[in-house]
Amino acid sequence: MPAPVIKVENLSKRYLVGHRSRPDDYVALREVIRREVHNVARKAADVVRGRQVVQGDDVEEYWALKDVGFEVNQGEVLGIIGRNGAGKSTLLKILSRITEPTEGRVTLRGRVASLLEVGTGFHPELSGRENIYLNGAILGMSRAEIRKKFDEIVAFSEIEKFLDTPVKRYSSGMYVRLAFAVAAHLEPEILIIDEVLAVGDLEFQKKCLGKMDEVSHRDGRTVLLVSHNMSSLAALASRALFLDRGSIVVDGLTTEAIAAYVSNGSATSNYLCPSEKEVAAPHIGRIEVLTSEGGSLHRFAEPLDIKFWIHHQRPMVRGCFSFQIVNEQQQSVIQAKIYYNDLKFGHTPGSTVLVCRFPKLRLNIGRFYLRTYLSEPPGGEVYETLDGVAHFEIVRSDEAPPWGWRSEVCAYDEDYAWNTVDAVAEAIP
Repeated sequence: MPAPVIKVENLSKRYLVGHRSRPDDYVALREVIRREVHNVARKAADVVRGRQVVQGDDVEEYWALKDVGFEVNQGEVLGIIGRNGAGKSTLLKILSRITEPTEGRVTLRGRVASLLEVGTGFHPELSGRENIYLNGAILGMSRAEIRKKFDEIVAFSEIEKFLDTPVKRYSSGMYVRLAFAVAAHLEPEILIIDEVLAVGDLEFQKKCLGKMDEVSHRDGRTVLLVSHNMSSLAALASRALFLDRGSIVVDGLTTEAIAAYVSNGSATSNYLCPSEKEVAAPHIGRIEVLTSEGGSLHRFAEPLDIKFWIHHQRPMVRGCFSFQIVNEQQQSVIQAKIYYNDLKFGHTPGSTVLVCRFPKLRLNIGRFYLRTYLSEPPGGEVYETLDGVAHFEIVRSDEAPPWGWRSEVCAYDEDYAWNTVDAVAEAIP
């Protein structure tokens, strides 16, 4: 049996986090002097020993990964899922040789191409053409090999008009187009991709997914993919890792990992945008599912309101927002959407609070969650997609399915209406 292309053994990564004392705490002058002398001595010792220098009065250990181990074979597509802070990006940075592990060992057999964040591996002052050759050289390819693939890269990225423009002037979508085209066409044995494919238009995302499927099945290359889009992950990967708090919870079939991810933390019917998330682009700041029973329980056939806080520092040209209600089998059962010309959504900079009301929600008993899309149609920029958020459960007093319900039918046709509320009164966190 051939050796695995990727072998991870007892991998751990520790960060040191500094905390400062609260400024409103009363501290005597001698205590301040003692603390500052101690901090200077500690930092000097860290510099001498080659350790991380941490700002703050108190230092705390944070393990982003702890005792992670797995293997990936040639031609396998491995999905990696988990909530924010689970350790996904740290794992990919270690596999990409950007970050060193604190403990453990990683064995990689073959060249690695990584697409971890917009602009990774590009020199901002160089043109798109020059960066293609630069990335190829980093992968160890000759100029002749790069030239052979050059036309395919340009055609796939669809940025011919801007090929000789410095990439610092590229939009985030153009960055991702070129970066993915380079990573996929310069024939690395291992392709590592983080959530960056959520940037850009929907058609190009589909194109990227098709290319990843092609390089894995036809060319036998190994793909590691982090994504919050469960449907795309299920279609592309047969195996997935579910990470939680730096440890592997599930390593198995993609359906099993997704089911564990969806059920994990499903008691909450709300979503709050992580504070560390990029907020310059239009995004969802908060979601609330206002269930009839409070918490995450909703009574069958009762009215249901879902509120979305949309933040747009710059106006959206033709802003469109839609969401799906998804069941535990990752099937979309209800879809609702609203466009820019309805309710004057997103025309001016600021915030919009959208409310979608279902007068009589008749979903069958079971657990559901939301999948959202914020974009510029048709075929425009996709600002944000969320998947597996705002969980809730439908309950019935008689615990019987509704009249006429059939298990093989997963789509429901429900009436709904959109409304807006005062964005100032409903301030975004």
